[in-house]
Amino acid sequence: MTIAKPTRTKRMLDEECMREVCLFTARTFKTSHPVPYGALIVNTRTGKRLIRATNAVVREKDPSSHAELRAVRLACKKLKRVSLAGYTMYSTCEPCAMCMANAVWAGLDRVVFGATIADAASHCVQIHVPARQVARHADMACLVDGPVLRKLCCTLFTHPNMQRAFRSWKVGKRKPGK
Repeated sequence: MTIAKPTRTKRMLDEECMREVCLFTARTFKTSHPVPYGALIVNTRTGKRLIRATNAVVREKDPSSHAELRAVRLACKKLKRVSLAGYTMYSTCEPCAMCMANAVWAGLDRVVFGATIADAASHCVQIHVPARQVARHADMACLVDGPVLRKLCCTLFTHPNMQRAFRSWKVGKRKPGK
């Protein structure tokens, strides 16, 4: 008699990958540049991990160095191609419009996020364009799922070291004409 291995459901894989990227991102709290934003790219079919990255805006002095963009860049470089069709990205926070547009252009199958843009906005400035809206306005398909393990991902924003970093960023909310 052969006993079949239990198969992982999509939800189980999503939660496993979100936990992994959350723990990976939390490691930045022990550095001089803590960040709450992390991304992981995996093979959609097998779940095999390809690449992970954290936000490096402050460290690299580059406003485009968001975790999701960095992960896409590193993944494309590793695969030596511009398409990430067949891959899923996990992000600790809902991607901003720039990151979601990049995910669509890269051809990712799915983007799965933890915390929402609204969650992040209670701690730092955000562009309030939902990832699903960006995906809906694209000619290319990219599914957006989330929030997944939202409470866990929100803890990245409330960690004491992250709270200190937010205060040091001194980025006030600016409105046009002010």
